[in-house]
Amino acid sequence: MAILRAIGLMSGTSLDGVDVAMIETNGEIVAAFGPTAYRPYADDERELLLQALVAGKSLSSRTERPGILGEAEAFVTRVHAETVLAFLEDNGIDRDSVDVVGFHGQTVLHKPEAHLTVQIGDGPALAERLARPVVYDFRAADVAAGGQGAPLVPVYHQALARGLDRPRPVVVLNVGGVANITYVDGGPPIACDTGPGNALLDDFMRARTGAPLDRNGDQAARGKVDEGFVARVLDHPFFRAPCPKSLDRNAFAFANLGLPEFSVADGAATLSALTAASVACVVPHLPQAPRAWIVCGGGARNPTLMRMLAERLAPASVATADAVGWSADSIEAQAFAYLAARTLRGLPLTFPTTTGVPAPMPGGVVARPTPAASPQPQNRKAG
Repeated sequence: MAILRAIGLMSGTSLDGVDVAMIETNGEIVAAFGPTAYRPYADDERELLLQALVAGKSLSSRTERPGILGEAEAFVTRVHAETVLAFLEDNGIDRDSVDVVGFHGQTVLHKPEAHLTVQIGDGPALAERLARPVVYDFRAADVAAGGQGAPLVPVYHQALARGLDRPRPVVVLNVGGVANITYVDGGPPIACDTGPGNALLDDFMRARTGAPLDRNGDQAARGKVDEGFVARVLDHPFFRAPCPKSLDRNAFAFANLGLPEFSVADGAATLSALTAASVACVVPHLPQAPRAWIVCGGGARNPTLMRMLAERLAPASVATADAVGWSADSIEAQAFAYLAARTLRGLPLTFPTTTGVPAPMPGGVVARPTPAASPQPQNRKAG
């Protein structure tokens, strides 16, 4: 099958910025990795998205965009277009050489039990801005068919893990706003969300210090873990449920947790430990105990969290994606490039073992630009 040049875009639940990556793939193998980039959100942009998350709680339709949600969708579309155009310019890539762009958008609501998932971002408008085919709305078909709609990246994790020199079973752990895993052992991938990833810690740090995150886990390294609090949160039925399962970013919001009056250091340590402990809770639900864990996403940049994961997941090995030759920061963006190629070929994106969908399910919607479309001038905002 023909190898496609695909760009993937991801703005995750951590609300830190837009990741962009290029790969060459036919939707089954990854023939080559291309450049990657990151465009951080400024404080006012992050605040707009946080407001959209609050507004998203009241949605009852996938197509509604009342009030701030319409403003946020226009922003998400614009900033993704600007990010791609800057990426092409910075790397000397001919726009016409790009076969497809995978555009996840920004999740503002994820309620699979209500058959509802909403990602803001206008795929057809982005296709017009870029004058390239854009695949978007990746989750909707799975949720409509009764699946969880998440996680979406396991089929890409499996493609990466095929050539990995690590003892099996291997688990790929993505620690974004919500953490999720892919279990790889030769059969179909098994996947689920495991619980809070960076979202709780990031929200705590922002509320208490104004900083967007606990950089390098510095605060958590100085703090003391409240194991009683961790145990109380882990008593939630979600952690006893088998795979597949998924979470909305706000499923474990502070208002529902009864967060004690922590110092900054103790709060950071406790919320980091909660992430690590919730990952360990998934092990009994897997066919076999993993022998190797590969960590990607923002959590892989947090040495304190990595230490906590190693302690909770022993005796299995725990390594970052960078340590095995992958890109810890760009795997999700690469995954949406890969999923876009699969969409063009009609290949399944999700499986009964990853989202609980009744049968392997293709997904994504293809938006193609009008023939006369050409990329609009970029307006590159610092931040």
